[in-house]
Amino acid sequence: MAAVLASTQSIALIGASHKPERDSYKVMAFLIDCGYQLFPVNPGLAGQSLMGRPVYASLAELPEVPDLVDVFRRLSDVLPVVEDAIACGAKAIWLQQGLVLPEAAQIASTHGLACIMDKCPKQEIPRLRQLGLL
Repeated sequence: MAAVLASTQSIALIGASHKPERDSYKVMAFLIDCGYQLFPVNPGLAGQSLMGRPVYASLAELPEVPDLVDVFRRLSDVLPVVEDAIACGAKAIWLQQGLVLPEAAQIASTHGLACIMDKCPKQEIPRLRQLGLL
């Protein structure tokens, strides 16, 4: 996990929300504050702006390949996101807390993507920094 975060400069956040009470909104703000280049992805908000960044409908529409794809979606929506992450050339996929899908990890790994499951970067980044790993 530390190696993935250390090599990450850009993140596509799938399921980005414009609602401040949502975890995806809070994590997006945190990741921006950490200095990551962030691409919000949400087809329902595509064309709008979140935190000064344009919102995209899909990974395929991003202006560049993200290093990491952070997923805030239902478990039933994860496999298509993994396939999209592979197709766009991302290096890693991150499934938020509560999302555990071994099949997704296997598919990602088979295609050379690191896969982190059931973790939140808003919790892990400070922890890893405190341990001197980031």
